[in-house]
Amino acid sequence: MDDVLSRAELLARHSDSREHYTRTYLSAAHRAAAGQIAEWMRAAGMSVRVDAVGNVIGRYPGRMGSDPILLMGSHFDSVRNGGKYDGVLGILVPIACVGELNRRGERLRMAVEVAAFADEEGARFQTSFLASRALVKGAAAFAGILDRRDADGVTLAEAMHAAGLDPARIDDARIDPTALAAYVEVHIEQGPVLLGRGAPLGVVTSIAGGSRHLVTVCGAAGHAGTVPMAMRHDALAAAAEMVLAVEKCAAGEGAVGTVGMLEVRDGTGNVIPGEVQFTVDIRAPRDELRLRTEEAVFARFEAIAARRGIAIERSKRHEVRAVPCAEWLQDRLAASVRRSGAEPIHLPSGAGHDAMILAELADVGMLFVRCGAGGASHNPAETVGADDARLACDALLDFLKTF
Repeated sequence: MDDVLSRAELLARHSDSREHYTRTYLSAAHRAAAGQIAEWMRAAGMSVRVDAVGNVIGRYPGRMGSDPILLMGSHFDSVRNGGKYDGVLGILVPIACVGELNRRGERLRMAVEVAAFADEEGARFQTSFLASRALVKGAAAFAGILDRRDADGVTLAEAMHAAGLDPARIDDARIDPTALAAYVEVHIEQGPVLLGRGAPLGVVTSIAGGSRHLVTVCGAAGHAGTVPMAMRHDALAAAAEMVLAVEKCAAGEGAVGTVGMLEVRDGTGNVIPGEVQFTVDIRAPRDELRLRTEEAVFARFEAIAARRGIAIERSKRHEVRAVPCAEWLQDRLAASVRRSGAEPIHLPSGAGHDAMILAELADVGMLFVRCGAGGASHNPAETVGADDARLACDALLDFLKTF
């Protein structure tokens, strides 16, 4: 089970970019990574299928063929210029554990399946959690988005056809909720809490809900030298105020707010910006807090727009509810961590995960692995220690054998 990190390094070579690690849904690099994951699953003793949306799913049969399935997994797409362990660790650790069971000739009471989800980040088509949603909702997860285009003008439907996937068969990806005993996800923490407390592993208590909006600020373009300051309707100046309003409204109660993208339409150095688009991402451990923060943010936006004589439009592009992790899974994961020689830390997740989506079908649990580099993630500096990865494998293997 010592090859998890070396496999993560190998998998990172399948990248859309020569300059940095980026792997987006159904790109050539993404398809190559899927093939490599399938090869490792087969080597671990699993049968492998690729479902209708490109998820790679390995199955290790149990002793009792009719018992419910324990599903594990995470995603193998990435953000642009991201880290090589985000998502991938949650695929490679379960594969290593199943491989160890197979090496010992051991079968568990139930079947184990490992899902490598094809699109969680949504970087190419702005389709967060698309692949795991397909397991839950089938074709409904793709409703209204098959014509969505990437930066090169390729539609989602065209990308699927190019990868040998048939959009007409998306419903085939749905799984039977009565067949699931639980879903468990291993993931790097993507933060500094475990590192700061000197703990290699953590048990997740809940996953924060989040929403993402696209905001368009419409002012009036004009000559930078001839329009007096008091007569301007500067879309970028208004947007700058709004960005700071997000920061202020999210501070203090446990919510977080981020403007991660901002674009000045037709911007040039000697023209007053007439139109600006930006994203707003708001997350909180409780949906009531998230919705209250959203309300405060957009009330501030309206006030800024009225004072500056500009208009704003907004559309919600993504929303997931906060999800608690099942207490019985928390207890079992914590016990396995202790038996493996560490004391688990219980902590919430501020990041979203495929577990949030699978929670619509079954109880979910999550095991966090400590990040190095100050807790950096979604970042090339992202790193995981070999001892921590080995401990995660030991804890998950114990969990499987005592499930």
